[in-house]
Amino acid sequence: MDDADVTVQEGDPTCGDMIQLQLKIEDNVIEDVKFLSFGCAANIATGSALTEMVKGETLGESKKVTVKDIKEEVGGLPPVKMHCAVLATRALESALKKAIEMYESGEGSESEPPD
Repeated sequence: MDDADVTVQEGDPTCGDMIQLQLKIEDNVIEDVKFLSFGCAANIATGSALTEMVKGETLGESKKVTVKDIKEEVGGLPPVKMHCAVLATRALESALKKAIEMYESGEGSESEPPD
């Protein structure tokens, strides 16, 4: 995404999977979200599910997404692939933290800071 407000990358050193997450935020709402996966099919599926879950949500609503939510969204994961849902939520947490820091520093939108 060329105009992303936030770009983060998270990885899992035990398996080598990585995910890059980009958010476009307007007025405290995630207007667009993209991901780039470097990993297995479960990593791709959980990254995709995450984008669908948070697009159109406020930053505060997005903070409520859990590993369990992502697991359920993809229809379940075998125990050996649960790290992919963990990786997706870690990327989201990092992106939201960065977005909140932007708002607090005045780099974000002119709207109210996120909840």
